[in-house]
Amino acid sequence: MEDSPKRFSDFAKEHVPLDGEKIKIEDVLNREIEVLAMRVKPSKYQGKGTGSCLTIQFLLEGKKFVVFTGSGILAEQAQCYQAELPFLATLKKIDRYYTLT
Repeated sequence: MEDSPKRFSDFAKEHVPLDGEKIKIEDVLNREIEVLAMRVKPSKYQGKGTGSCLTIQFLLEGKKFVVFTGSGILAEQAQCYQAELPFLATLKKIDRYYTLT
């Protein structure tokens, strides 16, 4: 019996855009959200901040949203806690920095 070839869909990770209504991060601060997905990519604005852009897809009051940020702390948290998704968290601003709590 001959082994059949692998299917691309069996091993490839999807790189579809994270969908949802775009919202400003300031509109979500201090509210509990259900984080569904987080993705870090190079920013198209390379002259500013960390050079990376984090997309956070989340549910708030049953509706799906996305925020985009260049926050280095949030990007680091996204990479550290990717395996824990989905989870509940609150976006906070501490001084000039954003963080998940």
